[in-house]
Amino acid sequence: MSDRRAVLAALLSLTALPAFAAEDGSRVEPVALPFAVKAMRGPGSDVALSVATSGLLPVARAPAGASADPKATGNTAPPSVVVVWGEGGGAVLSLEGDRLRTTLIGAEAIEGFAAAETPRGAVPGSRRALDGPLSAYLTGPTRALGGAPGQGTVLTVRERQPLGVTAEPKAVPVTTQTLAPGDGRVFAGRTPHITRLDGRPAVAAVTTQGPAVSGLAVAAKGTDGVWTLRAQTPPQAGKGPEGAPLALAAVADFTGTGQPQIAAIRAPDGEGVLQLWRIADGTLSLAGEAPGYAGPVAGEAADLAAPVPHGGGAPPDLALPVAGRGAVAVVSLKGGSPVERARLPLPAPAAHGVAVLDAGGTTKTILVGLADGRLVAVSAP
Repeated sequence: MSDRRAVLAALLSLTALPAFAAEDGSRVEPVALPFAVKAMRGPGSDVALSVATSGLLPVARAPAGASADPKATGNTAPPSVVVVWGEGGGAVLSLEGDRLRTTLIGAEAIEGFAAAETPRGAVPGSRRALDGPLSAYLTGPTRALGGAPGQGTVLTVRERQPLGVTAEPKAVPVTTQTLAPGDGRVFAGRTPHITRLDGRPAVAAVTTQGPAVSGLAVAAKGTDGVWTLRAQTPPQAGKGPEGAPLALAAVADFTGTGQPQIAAIRAPDGEGVLQLWRIADGTLSLAGEAPGYAGPVAGEAADLAAPVPHGGGAPPDLALPVAGRGAVAVVSLKGGSPVERARLPLPAPAAHGVAVLDAGGTTKTILVGLADGRLVAVSAP
């Protein structure tokens, strides 16, 4: 017991370290937690949505009639939460006005939600994307193609269908479609991102061809209800020693055109290059890029980037670590080419995730899980 108290005291002493301030007045402050963070999931993730709609705690309880769709509007959306956990504990974080609220819950409960991230039939170690009735995940063995762990030969898209009015209990109908990238490619071990393209559901994913060549693929649902691979980029060679594939940073309307763009990190295990890809007329075109940023290395599951929303319909920025992960940058992609708006030093390298809490007002908080097990809150500029 004394050893456990010593570990707890050490962790609490870490959170008592002074805040770091940037030139623009933004602050980086430790979040007090009685455990070392080992995993982190941001708003819109499978775990965060499950916790927010579970009724497990008041902070994680959705209002009456809440929807599981993270893009729902009005009072029907579940609360925006970030979930972290580690050995001996877990926590749910949310914003109440301009105050960050932390609620401790058992790690066992969160780990149960985390286990559901890999549905039956999915590639072991992979995670599904979830958006209302739509889910997307990787399936199919890759050994025959020389694939690495976590990769899949097929992207599986499942959609729950309306049940309609019935007097008898019935199972919710689900349609399932599968897509293969072809040309000797497989889907890389990166979580897909769900978005909307021309007003219809779409999924962005990473493909790989050999140990150090990867690209982007976009699948979209047609007016006939059939999913097809709408566009793929040419293969890009990676530069890192592990041959880490391209990393999806985020998918959002970063340029304010009314259509989503894809932010990605090339060669994320080295001196990463932030890229912005436009989707138009069935093609993916590179709008701009800038070196000096970091993404997850091969085999790492952390989400190390997140959109930073703005009010008034302005396009979001992107928060992500710089090369070396010793600082988090806020980057504008409005003009296509990345323009750094702020750079905030971190007390330890980013490791377990970057997430943004938005209470719908002017207050936004960037949370970063650090390599030493701490969690810090960064006030967004």
